[in-house]
Amino acid sequence: MKQSANRSKPAVLMVAYHFPPQTGSSGLLRTLKFSRYLPDLGWQPVIVTAHPRAYESTDPRAEKSLPDDLPVTHAFALDTKKHLSFRGAYPDFLALPDRWASWVLGGVPAGLLAIREHRAEILFTTFPICSAILIGLILHRLTGKPWILDLRDSMTEENYPRDPRTRRVWRWIERQAVHRATRVLFTTPSTRRMYLERYPDLRPEKCLVISNGYDEEDFTALSLHQGAVDAENPIRLLHTGTLYPDERDPRPFFRAVSRLKSEGRIGKENLQIAFRAPGSEDLYRTILDEMNVADIVHLQPHTPYRQSLQECADADALLLFQAANCDHQIPAKAYEYLRVQRPIFALTTQTGDTANLLNETGGATIVDLAGADDIHDALPPFLDAIRAGKHPVADRSRLERYARHNQARDLAACLSLVRQQHAAVAPNSTKRLTNGETSRNR
Repeated sequence: MKQSANRSKPAVLMVAYHFPPQTGSSGLLRTLKFSRYLPDLGWQPVIVTAHPRAYESTDPRAEKSLPDDLPVTHAFALDTKKHLSFRGAYPDFLALPDRWASWVLGGVPAGLLAIREHRAEILFTTFPICSAILIGLILHRLTGKPWILDLRDSMTEENYPRDPRTRRVWRWIERQAVHRATRVLFTTPSTRRMYLERYPDLRPEKCLVISNGYDEEDFTALSLHQGAVDAENPIRLLHTGTLYPDERDPRPFFRAVSRLKSEGRIGKENLQIAFRAPGSEDLYRTILDEMNVADIVHLQPHTPYRQSLQECADADALLLFQAANCDHQIPAKAYEYLRVQRPIFALTTQTGDTANLLNETGGATIVDLAGADDIHDALPPFLDAIRAGKHPVADRSRLERYARHNQARDLAACLSLVRQQHAAVAPNSTKRLTNGETSRNR
């Protein structure tokens, strides 16, 4: 644990599963960037995350990017699938609410200790790991501290999580959390509307939108290029990050590529498509072989974040996938795609928040992900525009609002308002752990 926090600033305890040295998820950037910019805005973040053994993949180099004075506790945590299974099987109750349920046993004591040592005044917990929300709920009940619930995307939907028992547990945690939290944060307007409709007694002023975004510092050292593609070189399309068989199903795209290849309109000599760390590689590799496009479409392993950004900048164009059932979400990578100012072939609906963002900033050709015929018709003219250097890119002036320091400013304003309101309403209602007294529930 780093413990050299600045005591002159009010502290906020941030509980987040995704945090360095965890790697492979763009989700870690949200808390990481908040923690980097909040001190300049008058707040001292204090991090409680999981022990690295619980992560599927790690990169020790990532911790070098953390500020020296950022207190970080890696609390006890296991991955049920990795540590508590026998021949790949384990009792279901060991994975409720999720595979990192053991983190609750470590995260709650670690959170209480961090609150006392750093005099944290506000709790902040972030989804998509449900155990993080449960830790926040328990800490709030034990300490009475104001709680900011960062849901990002929806915790539950009609058929998510797919397992009915898990869905019931998640819905109970969600219901408790949204009612007890002082503020609930979302990354898109549509998700906010969804929750206001789901919970009619949820006050609109309690629900805020703080979008994902990009950090300008991550792009200052990148080599960016624009212009036409040399006729002798293949056009390079790139997708970074996870694809999901439901929410980001690439199979219609693969079918369109296969059809175009069979028609002689594309081939390995004029088009190369890379999917960087898509997950489900065995499934997709089989599909690509069956469709006879494995010479055009390539599955590639994970790379460090900065290297991935440079790869995006080097690509001739970028691929973005988001299905209709995720219209209320925006892939976090979309903001980085826009910032590197490469043309985007966006496979999504025209009605969702992703399309709204792309239409606002410019720089994308939008085609329905589910329509293989539509993709087949739209891809050749897109490639022609790339080859000629005529496809537009995002307007930088419209991107500025999505810079991470602006999102941190919004969060700092939220923290300050919550602190002020909590002090005014109940200045003496919560006995402080920092004074060594026994806390009580509120």
